[in-house]
Amino acid sequence: MLFSVFLETLKILAIVFLIMVGVEFVELRFGKGLQRGLGTPGLRQYAIASGLGVVPGCVTAFLVVSLYKAGRVGFGALAAVMLATAGDEAFIMLALIPRTSLLIFALCFVVGIIGAGGAHLLARGLRLRLCQACGAEIHVEEQTRLSWSHFFRDHIYGHIVRKHLLPLFLWFFLTLIVLRVAAEHIDLRAVLPDSAFLLVLLAALIGLVPESGPHVVFVLLFAEGLIPFSVLAASSIAQDGHGVLPLLAYAPKDVAYVKVYTSAVGLAVGLLLLAVGL
Repeated sequence: MLFSVFLETLKILAIVFLIMVGVEFVELRFGKGLQRGLGTPGLRQYAIASGLGVVPGCVTAFLVVSLYKAGRVGFGALAAVMLATAGDEAFIMLALIPRTSLLIFALCFVVGIIGAGGAHLLARGLRLRLCQACGAEIHVEEQTRLSWSHFFRDHIYGHIVRKHLLPLFLWFFLTLIVLRVAAEHIDLRAVLPDSAFLLVLLAALIGLVPESGPHVVFVLLFAEGLIPFSVLAASSIAQDGHGVLPLLAYAPKDVAYVKVYTSAVGLAVGLLLLAVGL
C-alpha cells in the first residue's frame, strides 16, 4: 500500500510540477504589466486582484500583498485576492479533479469580486485602522530576454523545488496514507460529522490557518466522494495558502481582519450552496 501511494503521489506531483513551472513562467514575464493594470480601487481593480488570486500558487497573492503594504491597493483588493486564491492546493485540484477545480476557480473569482466590494464598505463603515504604506519594496521581474539559467536556478529550483514540492509531497502522501488505512479499518462516512453544516463550518474554521496544507485534506475527501461540493467550496474560499504570511510581520491586525472576513464569506457561500443541494 505504501508503495502504491508513493507512486500515486509522485504521479500527481509530476503533473503539479509542470503546471507550477508554466505559471511561474507567465508570472515572470507578465507580472509587471499586471501590477500596472490594477489601478485605483473599484470594480476593475477587484476583478484583476481576484483574477490574480485564481492563478494557482502563491506568487500572485504575494504581489497584491506587496502592493497593499506599499499603499498602492486597498483592503478590498487584498480581500479579493485572498478570497479567490486556493494556494498551492489549486495545483492538486487541477491534477485530481480538473473539472471541479475549474468550477471552484470560477466561483472563487466571482466571490472575490463581490467580496472585495463588501470588504471595502465594511472596513470603511467600521472605520478599521488599516496598514498605511508600510514601505515594502515590490520585486516583480519583467525581462525583454529571459535568462534561462536564472529561470531554472532561482525560479524552478530555488522557488518551486525547494519551497513547495516537499511540503506538497508530505501533505499529499501522509493524508493519502491516513485515508487508505482508514478506508481499510474504519468507515470514513461514519467518522466524519453526519451534518454537512458541521463540515462546512469546520472547513471555514480551518481556513483561518494562514498556511498551505490543511486544504489538501478536503480536496482528497472530495476526490474520494466523502464530502459534498459545498464543503470544498467553503474551504477553497476561506483558505489562502500562505499568501497572507508576508503581511503578518507588518500588519497583524490586517491579517486578522482579512482572515476572519474570508472565513465568514467561505462559511456563507458554503451554507448557500448546501441549501441548494450542492
